[in-house]
Amino acid sequence: MTPSLELQIKTLPNEPGVYQYFDKNEVIIYIGKAKNLKKRVGSYFSKTHENGKTKVLVTKIVSIKHIVVETETDALLLENNLIKKHKPRYNILLKDDKTYPWICIKKERFPRIFMTRRVIKDGSEYFGPFTSIKTVRVLLDLIKELYPLRTCNFDLSYQNVSEGKHKVCLEYHLKNCKGACEGLETESHYNNSIKEIRNIIKGNFKESLDKFQEMMFLFAEKMEFEEAQKIKEKLNLLGNYQSKSTIINPAINNVDVFSIISDETHGYANFLKISNGAIIQSHTTEIKKKLAETDKELLELFIVEVRQRFNSISPEIYTPFKVDVGESLKVTVPILGDKKRIVELSERNAKYYKLEQLKQVQIVDPDRHVKRIMAQMKKDLRLTVEPRHIECFDNSNIQGTHPVAACVVFKDGKPSKKEYRHYNIKTVVGPDDFGSMEEVVFRRYKRLLEEKQPLPQLIIVDGGKGQLSSGLKSLELLGLRGKIAIIGIAKRLEEIYYPDDPIPLYLDKKSETLKITQYLRNEAHRFGITFHRNKRSKTAVKSELEEIPNVGVQTITTLLRKFKSAKRVKEASLEDLKVEIGHARAMKVYDYYHKKPV
Repeated sequence: MTPSLELQIKTLPNEPGVYQYFDKNEVIIYIGKAKNLKKRVGSYFSKTHENGKTKVLVTKIVSIKHIVVETETDALLLENNLIKKHKPRYNILLKDDKTYPWICIKKERFPRIFMTRRVIKDGSEYFGPFTSIKTVRVLLDLIKELYPLRTCNFDLSYQNVSEGKHKVCLEYHLKNCKGACEGLETESHYNNSIKEIRNIIKGNFKESLDKFQEMMFLFAEKMEFEEAQKIKEKLNLLGNYQSKSTIINPAINNVDVFSIISDETHGYANFLKISNGAIIQSHTTEIKKKLAETDKELLELFIVEVRQRFNSISPEIYTPFKVDVGESLKVTVPILGDKKRIVELSERNAKYYKLEQLKQVQIVDPDRHVKRIMAQMKKDLRLTVEPRHIECFDNSNIQGTHPVAACVVFKDGKPSKKEYRHYNIKTVVGPDDFGSMEEVVFRRYKRLLEEKQPLPQLIIVDGGKGQLSSGLKSLELLGLRGKIAIIGIAKRLEEIYYPDDPIPLYLDKKSETLKITQYLRNEAHRFGITFHRNKRSKTAVKSELEEIPNVGVQTITTLLRKFKSAKRVKEASLEDLKVEIGHARAMKVYDYYHKKPV
């Protein structure tokens, strides 16, 4: 750190604010917020950073500028605005190239209601933005069914209507409009409909439901059943729309819900807006990590950005953990009940979005998918390098007979079947899993070293501490201990063992790392069992035919090639045997199976 940089840090105030890091070209490379500017900025230079990008960032900082603000909330908003303006290299940027749809209630006499992507400051009311155009269309269709509003763009001023400048159109005759253009509908009646529509868009259905129900009963009392039926259909429409939107508890009102899940490289954040127990907005996005940011840091950024973008003024938010987003906003971390279920719903949305994104990446950008998986495995299995090349070993024997072993190879998280290998155990007698593992690991890597083949970054042995110790002993003999990571995976609880560590590691049962590790182990087991089964069956067939006196290996091979099994050789007629192996040898085989004991 240069003397000038050290001086800048020493003179920073102990106040909330925003700091900006500049490189040698006087370009802003990072912007951050802080409760205490001096402590936060000083921490970058006083501690060792595990993340490589953070280390690089610190080496590039040449000068620091700061802006002191009144509160943490001001710091949050200022940081967000500056990041969007300057787009620093080391900051997360919530990219959004969509123009979201809005519902507009036009400022005019007899207002029109329509969808738009442009917000114009002309005094009109705009509701949104909505993240789904489908939601907007469903809502507008519902409004059209419930309320007959005008769709024309006539100027319906008092003067134009009174002078009869406009005539009703087809929409009037279809009963989709009540003819305001000819003064057939009063302004107060039309504005009452607009008031009810405004409430529906906000998610408040109660007023409209009560009004339609009252009208329905009134028509029924007057024996106007046809009109009552029309109102009932409108009630059903409104009720159906509300039921699709209702969450759990209608008492939960005017709340924003936020959640996040993440992996090594990205975060996936979800936002739900709740009004009168109904979701009226939802938005999920992917956030690329730049400096190994925590879920808390990502979610705080997301909350500020989304509330600004969607013009939210909800006084309370629900989150899965505590966040610092200013003093004026109430943060609730629900523990149980309906509130907890809403947060879980938000997390589920984030999870499904993540799965969709990963599937798309797997198809469109497989290299990025592999990088993400490898980075996750490196972190989860506490490795020093990404395990691009993994080999897994498994032993097979039944009551000590025909001991064999299998080695399967994975490259970039996928099987490389052409590199799979079978091994007949040569130096071990009886059912000795530890000895078999020691032999096969030694033979495998002795050969790879001799042939100058690439070594794996990770070895997995099927079994616990004993098998791991055996594999480690062989690596030590070959001078490879410490050069290749080796772990053992035990079947019972899927615990993972490390050399010189008596306490096993337990991975999350849903983690991709555990799934790939299990896949390797199961593939090694399958490959080994298949080889062992084939070997046993061939040996069994061969040993039965070998018991026939004065019949050699060539004769046995000829018989098996023709009849496929010892059972069919036994069932073959003397004539069939003669055709294949001649009279003399056919008699020996036939007599062995059919000659009655004396």
